[in-house]
Amino acid sequence: MDSLAFLERPRKGKPQPVYVLAGDEDFLKRQVARALRLSILGDGDGFGYSSHAGDKAVWSAVHDELHTLPFLGGHRLVVVEGADPFVTRNRAALEKYVAEPSSSGVLVLHVNSWPATTKLAKLIDSNGTLVCKAPAAARLPEWCVRWCLAQQGKQLAAPAAQLLVELIGPEMGLLDQELAKLAAYAGEAARIDSADVDKLVGQSRAEEVWTIFDAIAAGKGGEALAVLDRLFDQGQAPQAILGAFSYQMRLLARAGRLHTQGKTLPAALAELGVHGYRAGKVEAHMRHLGRRRLARLYDWLLEVDLGMKGGSQLPERVLLERLIVRLARKL
Repeated sequence: MDSLAFLERPRKGKPQPVYVLAGDEDFLKRQVARALRLSILGDGDGFGYSSHAGDKAVWSAVHDELHTLPFLGGHRLVVVEGADPFVTRNRAALEKYVAEPSSSGVLVLHVNSWPATTKLAKLIDSNGTLVCKAPAAARLPEWCVRWCLAQQGKQLAAPAAQLLVELIGPEMGLLDQELAKLAAYAGEAARIDSADVDKLVGQSRAEEVWTIFDAIAAGKGGEALAVLDRLFDQGQAPQAILGAFSYQMRLLARAGRLHTQGKTLPAALAELGVHGYRAGKVEAHMRHLGRRRLARLYDWLLEVDLGMKGGSQLPERVLLERLIVRLARKL
């Protein structure tokens, strides 16, 4: 079951004995986990809830908790986060448990990978498997409109939603945060328009990164590095800057792959949800980089990401500067 469908129409009645939150979108996992906890335990019930880290969780302890009668209420909720290694270690035990589950315990597994062909996946009811993957980039503005109305009680205009996604990127957690800020900014107004997004969000780090890539496309590495310096001077965290870089570089890499497969640049960008003014800029970025560099963008991103996580002795700032120099260099 798609997690967005679950969140928009939460299930009522008796809960499933096992829920699997599968996918790589942590924001959706958090939202689904919160909805499950509220529906199963109610508001404020901490006695029936426990959480385990998947790399350390022991099946015997999880099993005992699931079969322990709750102190208050009718159910006990046991969550295993990062459960991929836990599932690998205890697959046979989990298969046996799903066949004969606790009458009062509910197990929730947070996993990234969940192949539907495994015996364990087939044993779990389809309503218990909640796929937590972000919508395609082209569908994110539509999601923003629905989410803003449901969570903030505000009508987000379609052009405003499109602009917000272009400025922030496809990070659902960041989009949720910006929607909350926009709702507060709107005050008593029932509607959020493009002008509100442009005024409040337009100078975000994502927009600054667009400026960096414009300079890169013009072969002006010095200007690109000057914008990066300004972001650091403003107190932006290196990982946050890399996140905005990552969105733009992934977009360029995907568009380059589609172009290599035979699509025209406009058709490739349209498939990725990039239109109008932005499409022209992205085309300029791609032409500057060329096919060889477009094909290496994922590798360079991974290299910087691993370097920031301890894989390099170079300072985080230097890693980003070196990436900009690579991208800005003229062919």
